[in-house]
Amino acid sequence: MLTLYRSGDGPWHRMPAGRKTVLLLILVLAVSLLPPAWPAAVAASVLCVACYAVPGVGVRELGRQIWALRWLVLVAFGIPCLFLGVEAAAVGTVRIVAAVALAGLLSLTTPVAVLLDVVERALRPLHRVGVDAARTALLLVVTLGTVPTLARLAREVRSAQHARGARGIRVFVVPFLVLALRHADDLGDALTARGVR
Repeated sequence: MLTLYRSGDGPWHRMPAGRKTVLLLILVLAVSLLPPAWPAAVAASVLCVACYAVPGVGVRELGRQIWALRWLVLVAFGIPCLFLGVEAAAVGTVRIVAAVALAGLLSLTTPVAVLLDVVERALRPLHRVGVDAARTALLLVVTLGTVPTLARLAREVRSAQHARGARGIRVFVVPFLVLALRHADDLGDALTARGVR
């Protein structure tokens, strides 16, 4: 979700990144700390839909976000369902999805470079305890850049395996790991060439 920036001119896009980060953090914490009951889950859902319904984002984008979270939804519902029952698992899942979708608004409406600037400024006070803000932000850039690359590699491997008639996780994992390790090696060489150790 951190690589899904959509350009726009709505209120979320125009809001300064630092203020937006704090506001969304408060909303995510509020949704996460709501009591585990249906009224709270409904309130979290309404808040989430209202935040996405503003111009520049749209409820359709919320649907895309939830579809991207489908595996998280299955895990968040399936495991508690075994121990807490269907109703409690459903309530908990709604709250988790609402919190993650609200957090996703930050990356949807803020370019990665601006997000990294916010992270670097937030980490500067930790310089006194040995945290290098610029290096940490660079690490975040590399990590965020790797996410779509790995997704592309996974699609390529899956397409190649389907074209050969191969199915199953075993025939997917080995080629994907080889390509991912090759990408990591190339990335390490590129960082070394730029003087990053």
